[in-house]
Amino acid sequence: MRGFRRLATNTRCKCGHVNSRSPQHVVVVGGGVAGAAAAHRLCTLRPDLAVTVLEGSSRIGGKLAVAEVGGVVTDVGAEAILARRPEGVDLARASGLDGDLVHPATTSASLWTRGSMRPLPRSLMGVPPDVRSLGAVVSRAGLARAALDGVLPPRALAPDEDVSVGALVEERLGREVVDRLVEPMLGGVYAGHARELSARAAVPQLVAKLDGRHSLTGAAAAVMLASGRERSDPREMASATAGGPVFAGLVGGVGRLPGAALAASGASVETGAMVRRLTRTADGWLLEVGPTRAPRVVRCDAVVLATPARPTARLLDAVAPMAAGGLDGIEYASMAVITLAFSLSDLPDVPGSGFLVPPVEGRAVKGATYSFAKWPWVRAAGGDTLLLRCSIGRHREEHVLQVTDDELVDLALRDLADAVGLSVRPVDSHVQRWGGGLPQYAVGHVARVAAVRRALEDVPGLAVCGAAYEGVGIPACIASAHRAVAELLRSAETMEA
Repeated sequence: MRGFRRLATNTRCKCGHVNSRSPQHVVVVGGGVAGAAAAHRLCTLRPDLAVTVLEGSSRIGGKLAVAEVGGVVTDVGAEAILARRPEGVDLARASGLDGDLVHPATTSASLWTRGSMRPLPRSLMGVPPDVRSLGAVVSRAGLARAALDGVLPPRALAPDEDVSVGALVEERLGREVVDRLVEPMLGGVYAGHARELSARAAVPQLVAKLDGRHSLTGAAAAVMLASGRERSDPREMASATAGGPVFAGLVGGVGRLPGAALAASGASVETGAMVRRLTRTADGWLLEVGPTRAPRVVRCDAVVLATPARPTARLLDAVAPMAAGGLDGIEYASMAVITLAFSLSDLPDVPGSGFLVPPVEGRAVKGATYSFAKWPWVRAAGGDTLLLRCSIGRHREEHVLQVTDDELVDLALRDLADAVGLSVRPVDSHVQRWGGGLPQYAVGHVARVAAVRRALEDVPGLAVCGAAYEGVGIPACIASAHRAVAELLRSAETMEA
């Protein structure tokens, strides 16, 4: 085979005998959406390759998962795909799921703050294009402070400058806007804190507009105008503007996507195959796989690491220590998704698609999604059973999650009672814990990732991808996988030349 050196895949049995298998082999470590996308891309671009996906857990899918709640199989991880980026929808279509792509029926979200449900203002990740829309969210003093953005000198960030989203917004619009609007928005996406998350990583389009000519609200308006948005919420909004719906889902759950992509790829998939060590050899790679007492050895030509930052750092420690050091510094947030099923007659009228909660309110729940209202397929599948879900947990607040599943359900019900007047127990519930589920893009994250990538340039036949790099959403993870495959194939061509 041209481009990759010919090397057999070997499996070592307990007696130490090495059995030779198919040559011309690439291993993808990790069976989440990034790993599935990498395998699909490899098999599509190079059908001559043998591709194996090794997943350490008992199932594929990573942070995408479905479970049965109240008789309905529904998402208990990510539940929507950003449709304004093509990668997620394209992968669904290429995986045979074209007929199952759907869009939300409603995305009119609320903000539970200052004692009541209030319409979520138009914003770009919490930064409004017009401060006048903030009147229901902040106090009169907060509104007056936000208006100063229009008279302060225009802001610009130097090419090597990074600040937190919270610091940037507070400087321009004041503390209340950060606490009441930016924090719940970023908490919903990253389970993080606005005053710690990097502006360059979390709101790169906004930073790009801060060229010394725009106010912060002016920059948000420019970005939103350019994207054709009519509504504001980057997580929830899916209005059918000129650019089409912003979000998409899948009948049966977005959690179906990784499995469908792997099935369509033709790659070999192994679960329960924990990769414990990665070693570079003279003509390829050696992976130690399985339990420590009875490992087997897999040899291959090239490797894609589609694992979270710290497991990736562990595998890279001996082969790319500089890259490992950079990845090891990325922190992760833990959170839980609590899905509740109620009888139609028991659930009070709840308008819109759900609500977000600012941390300053002191509530356990960060937000709630009325799945039965947002997704028509969930409503149809449930019949007289209605599903909704709540999220609990933020970065460095793991103590909130250190209770039983039943106690997490009770926390969610307590907040729902105050928020929407819910007074009954669910007919069924499901708690999905995502320990270390969301990478935190701290200030300097873009530079950190660039340094990691530079360190890997000198290691041909190895690439990395996933949520730890340039985005936590499904399309961003898929784009990261496509980049990893391109780098891998490019390095092979360079070696050949």
